[in-house]
Amino acid sequence: MSTTAPEGRGSTTAGLKVVGVAIRREPWIFTLSTLGSVLFGALTVADAWVLGWATDEVVLPAFRTGETDTAMLWAVLALFVGVAILRAVGIVARRLGAGIMQYRMQARTRRAVTRQYLRLPLEWHQRHPTGQLLSNANADVEAAWSPIAPLPMAVGTLAMMAIAVVQMLLADLVLAVVGILVFPAVLLVNVVYQRRAQGWATQAQRLRAELSEVAHESFDGAMVVKTLGREGEETARFEAKARELRETNIRVGRIRAGFDPVLAALPSLGVLVVLTVGVSRVLSGATAAGDVVTVAYLLTIVSFPIRSLGWVLGEFPRSVVGYERVRAVLDATGEMSYGDAVVPASAAGAGVRLEVDDLVHHHHADRPLLRGVDFTVEPGRSVALVGATASGKSTLTSLLTRLVDPRAGAVRVDGVDLRDLAPGELARTIAVVPQSAFLFDDTVRGNVTLGLDVDDDAVWAALRTAQADGFVSALPDGLDARLGERGTSLSGGQRQRISLARALVRRPRLLVLDDATSAVDPEVEARILGALRDGTAPGGGAEATTLVVVAYRKATIALADEVLHLDDGVVADRGPHAALLRRSPSYAALVNAYEDDRAEPAAQGVGAP
Repeated sequence: MSTTAPEGRGSTTAGLKVVGVAIRREPWIFTLSTLGSVLFGALTVADAWVLGWATDEVVLPAFRTGETDTAMLWAVLALFVGVAILRAVGIVARRLGAGIMQYRMQARTRRAVTRQYLRLPLEWHQRHPTGQLLSNANADVEAAWSPIAPLPMAVGTLAMMAIAVVQMLLADLVLAVVGILVFPAVLLVNVVYQRRAQGWATQAQRLRAELSEVAHESFDGAMVVKTLGREGEETARFEAKARELRETNIRVGRIRAGFDPVLAALPSLGVLVVLTVGVSRVLSGATAAGDVVTVAYLLTIVSFPIRSLGWVLGEFPRSVVGYERVRAVLDATGEMSYGDAVVPASAAGAGVRLEVDDLVHHHHADRPLLRGVDFTVEPGRSVALVGATASGKSTLTSLLTRLVDPRAGAVRVDGVDLRDLAPGELARTIAVVPQSAFLFDDTVRGNVTLGLDVDDDAVWAALRTAQADGFVSALPDGLDARLGERGTSLSGGQRQRISLARALVRRPRLLVLDDATSAVDPEVEARILGALRDGTAPGGGAEATTLVVVAYRKATIALADEVLHLDDGVVADRGPHAALLRRSPSYAALVNAYEDDRAEPAAQGVGAP
């Protein structure tokens, strides 16, 4: 690992801007906590005045006369107790306000980041690793608002310093000048610390995201890691990144370890200098003993609050880095815009008319994945998308369900452009079932409904159409059976059927299946697609759900009313399956090749029930 500090920049100005954002968003809570801190600071200075007054009016006269004034002792005690109570009130207000302000800012920012994740298109998420996104929403948010906790105390410290300086000047001008020299020394130490810590703090935040990414990949690919015996390599990969993060954090800690003692020592050194100068001035008659005690005590009591100012400045490097990483997410462009249109009402369960108009799509400046794709699916009809790998099938399904928006062209349902639909309207009209079925660590009912308010009869109807009611009934707890993380208690085909039931229970008017029955037995698949095509699925009415299916099996393709043969991002041919077999050698070769590839494993009994 490099021993040279990463390049950093001064963070005081940037840190103050971050703090300013928090103050503008939570002005009343900040005002409350700051007033509490100012009260604490003022009463702390008052303690010094009481001590100095008691020294001159009670302690020294007692030494001179050998007698004590009981009334004066009670007055001193009352002053100290009163100051202590009011100071406690200030502490409570300061700490309570700072805590509320910090946690509210963290919660507000996490919600904003999460909402932005939901707004940003799938393309943006594909360019940003999951570990980085988790780090942005957690570690970076916490780092961004870390200075808020000591902030009110630091502001109160500034008030305390101002009051203390006035008090010291009133007590003794020379001693005040000596004591005041502590303050610029503290600021100088903070500037040096920030310049040294900024680069390492930036690198530590980056490494946290990378470590989270490595961990997420290892957990997500647990089956690959275990079956290929890669546990040692994955452990070593995680260990290397963790060691790099540890070394970076240690470097930040070493810098901080040198900063804190110096910051703590400066006020103490100032007290020693004040006492040294003060003794000579008392002996020369230039000042009173009570004034020396006042100035020395003021430096003593402000030494700890001065450190809170250092804590705020010391948190600035982490805060600035965290805030910039969060702002990069919040300022990201490409979030999807919505209109206020709705899909025209129709008979219950009736499919929509799907129009795909001259679609063009590509990633960045790459060669287009789809070029001039144009077709229409009438309500209740079914179309199969058939094509070789990288022909654009999955890209087209993403456009049909508006996971991404096309670069040109449009997708319309019942004449309405998907981009003009109101938020949530698309999910009420269209459902997509991907090839990789994702199930939650929840019950069968919870995985099918995902919070949708439907009764068990509707759930069972969806399961029957998906040909999943048989194995669900056989589970010990039926709909209440827990499926484990990612549905590990089920086979691949069973997971796909639960995922299909999840879409069907919502009674979509357009159903997009992206090879969603690839792990299902062909006979079972035929029954599923037959029910979808005939309108016997949940919600089926006079017209069945409009169906778009990415298919490979001949039996599946033959069930579709029409086939679109995609080749290199364009519609090479279209029409009924039998007609395409007769007139298109490339289509026939493709379909027969898929059938031949699947025939041997099927003959050997490979496949999920």
